[in-house]
Amino acid sequence: MPDTPDEIVFICTANTCRSPMAAALFRHALAAQDDPLRSLKVSSAGVSAFPGQAASSNSVEALKKVGIDLKDHRSQGLSQELVDNALAFFCMTDSHLAMLNYQIDPPPANAFLMRQFMGDGVDDQIPDPFGGNLHLYESCRDSMVEAIPSLIEVVQKLQANAKQEK
Repeated sequence: MPDTPDEIVFICTANTCRSPMAAALFRHALAAQDDPLRSLKVSSAGVSAFPGQAASSNSVEALKKVGIDLKDHRSQGLSQELVDNALAFFCMTDSHLAMLNYQIDPPPANAFLMRQFMGDGVDDQIPDPFGGNLHLYESCRDSMVEAIPSLIEVVQKLQANAKQEK
């Protein structure tokens, strides 16, 4: 376990559509930041994931259209290592947040919805595009991209607080 938590974990159901896209998009955004943000690890997991599954073809294609490669992704469930290293968990929907709180004992205080920091009146849920057409996956991707600036601010604050508590 690191001295201070250093991993951002995106959570969805099977870890083949939304959370891998969110992790890859956030990783890409952090690459443009200064350290210590740029040095954070970014991963994804599913609350009901079957380990080793590839990202869905439409997830791969939706990210390919914005220059991000997702073809090497393999799904994973929650692990104790992810829990121990997590600076924050960002979930796609209320049900993922509820499952995360159910699966981790005690429930993590650092678990949020990916879109919850965008302000009042914004839908904070990211619906599952699984089985939908490419346009649906692109809409999902775009709703994630919208949330990234607010997540960077939240992560900066969490990092500062974690260093103060150290």
